[in-house]
Amino acid sequence: MSIKVNKDIIILAIESSCDDTSVAISKNKEILVNIVANQKVHKEYGGVVPELASREHQKNIVPTISLAIKMSKISKDQIDAIAFTRGPGLMGSLLVGASFAKSLSISLKKPLIEINHMEAHVLANCIDEDPVFPFICLTVSGGHTQIVRVENVNQIEVIGETIDDSAGETFDKCAKMLGLNYPGGPEIEKNSKHGNHLAFSFTHPKVDGLNFSFSGLKTNFMRLIQNKSINNPSFIQHRLSDLCASIQYTIIQILTNKLDLAIRKYNVKNIAISGGVAANQEFRKAIISLEKKYNTKALIPKKEYSTDNAAMIAISSYYKYRTSQFTKTSINVDPRYKLKQYDQ
Repeated sequence: MSIKVNKDIIILAIESSCDDTSVAISKNKEILVNIVANQKVHKEYGGVVPELASREHQKNIVPTISLAIKMSKISKDQIDAIAFTRGPGLMGSLLVGASFAKSLSISLKKPLIEINHMEAHVLANCIDEDPVFPFICLTVSGGHTQIVRVENVNQIEVIGETIDDSAGETFDKCAKMLGLNYPGGPEIEKNSKHGNHLAFSFTHPKVDGLNFSFSGLKTNFMRLIQNKSINNPSFIQHRLSDLCASIQYTIIQILTNKLDLAIRKYNVKNIAISGGVAANQEFRKAIISLEKKYNTKALIPKKEYSTDNAAMIAISSYYKYRTSQFTKTSINVDPRYKLKQYDQ
């Protein structure tokens, strides 16, 4: 049942699905503050260590929330609802954010709102924007790659997704093969700037429909490095820029080819991207090219709203608040929380 909203809606949102502790406070659709506490402890391991991530969330969540409230100049009694990420994500990380959100909801006597992390990535495109529905959104994050049809803010349906590795994972794994730091996406992007993206060619997976596959590309990349390094042990060092430019170009081509197919299949006039990989500048350029090719409107969130952040949780919960989609404190987190499947 809808509620009458005749006042400003103030929401405190918590995002803790992986290795960043983020807190945002919003007033209606305006983001007053969005703070992200990064966890640098994972760099030495070349990937996120779940146990360490949950411990870092426990350290970060109280000071991050305190700072957000202070910077927003909003008092706790002005908050109308507490929102949190229910999933998907790492179990321990999700539990820290959910437990704190539930406790805050009980102590402040404010309603609780649970949010699907992937839905939030899509609705990040509604921050500072009023998108025209329906639109197709390609979400590319560290753990997920999927295409969704967004009929409205309450109806987001999956029409294609990866059958193995995500694009973000592929960036990370290829970066690790090259001896680059974690996270791999930004490292590959940085090292690709002076490289030739046509220096090396890689196999494009043959996957029907709008689904993706990246495991074969990762193997293809690994074999190239192994074969070239037999006769030239310094191969990676000498060709690092070209390798980064070529693998980045291939991943972006695979992504945009599927989005191109979705545009033609569903005849949409509006497209969008979201997720951490959406911060990649070359990926953004490729989306602008699609926008021009089909004369569509492309939504591209600010880089700060592309990676994991609580602002996207806040904007998603704003819409749920307006229709009284509140959550019981007995609800459990769901590491495999899925969006609806769409019959292609």
